[in-house]
Amino acid sequence: MKFGLLVVIAVIASAFAASFLLEDPGYVVIQFRGYLVEMSVPALTGFLVLLLLGVWMIVKILRVPRKLGEAAGRYRSNRAGSKLTRGMIAIAEGNFSKGEKLLSRSASVSDAPLLNYLEAARAAHLQGDEERRDDWLRQAFEKLPEAKNAVLLTQAELQLDGEQYEQALATLRKLDENSPNHGHALALMGKLYYRLSDWEKLRELMPRIKKHGRVDADTIQRWSVKVHCEELRHAAEPKVAWRAVPRKLKKNPELLEAHAHALIASGEQGLAEKSVSATLNRDWQAGLVKIYGDIKTDNATLQLKQAERWLKKHPEDPDLLLTSAKLSLRNELWGKARSYLEAAIAIRPTPDAYQEYGRLLHQLGEGEAAAEAYRAGLGLVTPLSAAAIPWLGPDPLQD
Repeated sequence: MKFGLLVVIAVIASAFAASFLLEDPGYVVIQFRGYLVEMSVPALTGFLVLLLLGVWMIVKILRVPRKLGEAAGRYRSNRAGSKLTRGMIAIAEGNFSKGEKLLSRSASVSDAPLLNYLEAARAAHLQGDEERRDDWLRQAFEKLPEAKNAVLLTQAELQLDGEQYEQALATLRKLDENSPNHGHALALMGKLYYRLSDWEKLRELMPRIKKHGRVDADTIQRWSVKVHCEELRHAAEPKVAWRAVPRKLKKNPELLEAHAHALIASGEQGLAEKSVSATLNRDWQAGLVKIYGDIKTDNATLQLKQAERWLKKHPEDPDLLLTSAKLSLRNELWGKARSYLEAAIAIRPTPDAYQEYGRLLHQLGEGEAAAEAYRAGLGLVTPLSAAAIPWLGPDPLQD
């Protein structure tokens, strides 16, 4: 439309110029270094127009190679983008080999070569080829050194996924040297220590993870619980270790059980009984109910009375019935213990219940019934049948 308007304007202007020049065409004389050029104004105008057209054409011709190069670049870029998209789709659909080939062929001309290399490495990893995976990552590192953190993070993620924990740790340490307190790197390192059950290293890392790491609150809590459980398990002074537990975690069942076990292991039986009974009075927890039967205070009678008070509220709790049976055995109340054990087995048979029942029957001189109880207990933990239980002779109940 613009071109048509220009043509119309040019025609109108030419008409006026022609009308004007026909009356008096004018005369132009140009003298330059001894040369004399004479011509009319219309001739000079035509010459100038032809000169401008010639210059315009030369400029256009000179621009052709650059434009052809730009067009070819756009074509290659479009093809590379198409291959990148097709490669990503192939990987998403599970065709890892095809995806890797498409990504590798377009990497050199891609507008985002890093994505090609990293996704090609991921595709090789999903095919189980660690050597080719590492080669793609090496190429990405060498050709795009400014993206070294992205490459190292991808490498660590793939090594973790492949359970190459030593290599992943080395990669993450290198990343930590280059970029201390990198949020995602700290999260991966925490995940690695958790998988390795390296609770000491995880404990040291937790403050940095809480401050800089990109880890959700539930994961932070799960890791914190594990760290404090391990500290309680190995604590020479459980009271000190328990004081270090954050208040919001002190109601966690796993930590409460670890605390009770730590008190029992350190000989603090009375404190363990008070702690467990106080917790059960306000919050009924199966794990603590079981532990209560393993606490050996100086007054087993009071413990049994406490358990029987709970039985009034929880008469069909198999864990409480088993605990009551253990406490009855400790008080040498064989009949009561038998009643509790049979009730617990009727509700929910467990290896522990059958073991206690077998020991009781053995103590009472019922050898065949004891062997059958042991056999039933073994049947719950192994698919192999026990044809017979060897007679072990006297097996007095331990206090």
